Amino acid sequence: MSAIASSPVDSVPVDSLASRVDGGRRVRNVLFRVAIITSIGVALGVLAILLVDVFIEGRPRLNSQLLSSMPSSRPKKAGIESAIWGSIWVVLTTAAIALPLGVGAALYLEEFARKDRWYNRLIELNIQNLAAVPSVVYGILGLAFVARGPLHYGFTVMTGALILAMLVLPTIVITSREALRAVPPSLRDGAMALGATRWQAVRRQVLPNAIPGIATGSVLSVSRALGESAPLLM
Repeated sequence: MSAIASSPVDSVPVDSLASRVDGGRRVRNVLFRVAIITSIGVALGVLAILLVDVFIEGRPRLNSQLLSSMPSSRPKKAGIESAIWGSIWVVLTTAAIALPLGVGAALYLEEFARKDRWYNRLIELNIQNLAAVPSVVYGILGLAFVARGPLHYGFTVMTGALILAMLVLPTIVITSREALRAVPPSLRDGAMALGATRWQAVRRQVLPNAIPGIATGSVLSVSRALGESAPLLM
């Protein structure tokens, strides 16, 4: 019986095939990295050019008059004083309304609410849904019920603050709950094992350890409120 002829693949050493495969992977990795770095470089270069152009064009108007003058129909006399102070008032009022309510709701839902109650599950579902609602919907809601409607605050700082507080409240609740959930359960169990009540364990052990995460989520939420314009335009 004649011997079966070996195929060309069988005659190639295994080490040679492995080196070829590794070489191809290295080439693809290098090309991918070069493409990524090139894309980032192009994006940063365009951004730098835009910033330099804006600075050069606007440099003559960067003076104290720009910050201390009110808006005007004459470009040379126009300023942004009202925009700066209006933003500060609205954001501070929004934070004063949304932060206590959001952190308090997160504490209740995460530490004290019973998961088997239907209304707690309904609250959690609504919070998750409200976090994904477009901001312009909050503007329509504020126009119908806050600026006009039952409250009838008009176009004031309080109207804008209430609308933005409704906008960022779900985000504050979700991020605060995640920060509370990240605290080890052993801290709660240890505090209650030593005789502390549920509220004492939360106030003295859980909440201080969750403050960094809560602060991060609160800053991001307030910064979103500062950058939103669609609800206020409505």
